[in-house]
Amino acid sequence: MKAKSIKGKTPEEIQSALEGIMADACLSNRQGFKPTLAIVFLSVKQDRRAISMLLDEKGIQIFGATTAGEFIDGEIEGGSIVMLLLDMNPAYFKVQFLETNPRTALEDARKIGAIGKETFSNPAFIIANSGVSSDGEPIVEGILQGSTTHTSSPNSEVTVFGGKAGDDLALEATYVFTNGKSNDCALVALILDEDKIDVRGIATCGWNAIGTTKTVTKSEGSIIYTIDDKPALDMLMNYLGVDILLDSGNDIARFLSSWYYPLQLERENVDPVIRTAMFANRTDRSLICSGNVPQGSKIKFAMPPDFDSIDKVVEDCKGIKDHADQQADALILFSCVSRHLSFGMVIKEEIEQVQQIWNAPMAGFFTYGEYGKSKKGKYEYHNNACCLVALKER
Repeated sequence: MKAKSIKGKTPEEIQSALEGIMADACLSNRQGFKPTLAIVFLSVKQDRRAISMLLDEKGIQIFGATTAGEFIDGEIEGGSIVMLLLDMNPAYFKVQFLETNPRTALEDARKIGAIGKETFSNPAFIIANSGVSSDGEPIVEGILQGSTTHTSSPNSEVTVFGGKAGDDLALEATYVFTNGKSNDCALVALILDEDKIDVRGIATCGWNAIGTTKTVTKSEGSIIYTIDDKPALDMLMNYLGVDILLDSGNDIARFLSSWYYPLQLERENVDPVIRTAMFANRTDRSLICSGNVPQGSKIKFAMPPDFDSIDKVVEDCKGIKDHADQQADALILFSCVSRHLSFGMVIKEEIEQVQQIWNAPMAGFFTYGEYGKSKKGKYEYHNNACCLVALKER
């Protein structure tokens, strides 16, 4: 399988780049490059319809999401379009798009999981979903439930990686899209035949917990009302000295500063998982997180990572190789926008070093949440994580 990456600031630049790399598409016996699949990450300000029409004309299927910043290979972009093009055999993949509802996210995701199982004996899922405040846990849990049958082995594991779409940190509306379809509350899945395509990856973080363990004493879903019986917002503001954005008259305010100081949920026998408070309620003093936080959870506050965490992330990503010479045809990277906010332009080093492990064409974006599996965990929803996916035709 061949893969090539292109980028542009306008649909016209993408058209020119696309026609350039497809100039030899008419050559026989796959000597030329004729992509069948485009993984597209772009700014919410870009013209998704124009990109979709352009790829439609070339007969290329689309897996797409809006971003909080894009990157291609080792280069970070902003307000642009990046694209990873693959000439994958169409029999080896299926792109599925489904409009969802936050109240039925679990059932909606089950449908995607079931479609994957009906299509391939061993499906793997690369996913992206829209909805700024949507909880990612029902998405990954629904896919796992839908793709598991009563005949599945207890030890079988379905692969799920991906990210939540962004909107350049406006926190207003995000989108996922495919050919002719785009929606701000939807799920797009690239379902791969894992008997034909090796899909491997890891979700890794590097945030450091601080202080003593605390208890979430009142919560509902992704809303934390109290921690150690004190208002959750006041606890975070007092403990870490952060503030909420006051430029809005609404009760619900953006809480970007909390992205530097997420909550680390402690769990037995598995890696902890990070939860970020995306919004705060100034009236009831609650935190609205990007993911479920069960009442009774044991948590610690977490500090922004130092630069050593880049080394940890790179080492974790190296760990998914079976041997040093193992290769990949293409890479996809889902990196939480909080990493970009915390590291600044140094995040370029992390992205470059991760890409150089495999030295394969790569596209990725800064996300509002990530899907994947840590070294000791299961496939689940993450915040503040770097999630690498390596693809290789078997």
